[in-house]
Amino acid sequence: MTDFLADNGQRLVEVRRDLHAHPELSREERRTTELVADALSHVGLDPKLLPGTGLICDVGPAEPTVALRADLDALPIPDTKDVSYKSRVDGVAHACGHDVHTTAVLGAGLALQRLAATGDLKHGVRLVFQAAEEIVPGGALDVIAAGGLDGIGRMYALHCDPSVDVGTIGLRVGPITAASDHLEVRLTGAGGHTARPHLTADLVTALGAVVTQVPALLARRVDPRAGVALVWGQIHAGTAANAIPQSGVVRGTMRTLSREHWETLPPLVDELIQGVARAYGVGVTISHTRGVPPVINDAASIGTVEQVARDSGNAITGSEQSLGGEDFAWYLERVPGALARLGVRTPGSTSPMDLHQSGFDVDERCIAIGVQLLTGLARSGA
Repeated sequence: MTDFLADNGQRLVEVRRDLHAHPELSREERRTTELVADALSHVGLDPKLLPGTGLICDVGPAEPTVALRADLDALPIPDTKDVSYKSRVDGVAHACGHDVHTTAVLGAGLALQRLAATGDLKHGVRLVFQAAEEIVPGGALDVIAAGGLDGIGRMYALHCDPSVDVGTIGLRVGPITAASDHLEVRLTGAGGHTARPHLTADLVTALGAVVTQVPALLARRVDPRAGVALVWGQIHAGTAANAIPQSGVVRGTMRTLSREHWETLPPLVDELIQGVARAYGVGVTISHTRGVPPVINDAASIGTVEQVARDSGNAITGSEQSLGGEDFAWYLERVPGALARLGVRTPGSTSPMDLHQSGFDVDERCIAIGVQLLTGLARSGA
């Protein structure tokens, strides 16, 4: 492994920077798919394109039983960093580290192919380069529908963690992410003059009531240990200060740490929204888009990750359950596996950084660590 990284480490950094400079949104990852496919084909592998974007590629002398997953898509936010590899696409950036995930799985695939060529890879491995992780319900379902999990007994993935130093791997048995849904509430009324709100439905006030009262009511109807969070991210109504609009909309996300509560929340939330809005005499349309369940890490898989990480000289830290959603959960609903947190923060850094921020970046030493970890996991077998 040391020889592989000595020969390819800098090239992999260049690949990551190329991906970072050319981010693509969900289901538009054509250039990224082509770059990965070309790199794999160059070493004699036979990548299979998935419908739309993304690909899978099998490595090794036998049918694959272990899968490694990377996500390809970027976010619709600007890149504000002052670096040579800053995004060249206006309003689009790899602000979640998917460029690192893709590079790490690609590097692992190249390393595994080298091992296969010398007879040192005993297990078949499937590389999964998945589109559309950033939208719900996520591109993982497309991979599964295309047979991407056929024959697979265990699956692994990494996710960048800017709160953890490079060289450290964050692990957690059980749920490590949350269930996450999208919610849209559209209110309608007759509209009218703001001088006479009593003659119409005061739609903006009704929207405000939904925004403030429904999360508060929800907190009193659900066990606090379920970790339910209904947070609005967008609200729009009206075009004039002196006119009550005929329609308005609010959109947000509903998250819970509990898979059990994820199943039962939609009808309760609908009931609360209807109850609040009814008092204002407005029409209500609710669009509840199911997202993803929590990622639930298998204990045996986490044990393997910990052993491989320690054997590679990495430190281990516990990882808290996040309220973020991650469609890797769909794979682990079907096969055991684990999502590990890859530390990407430069040790000693005091600059606060989080995912989905316009200035997000990583200590690129994390790439070699990710490649080494994923290669070891692939060799461990299912």
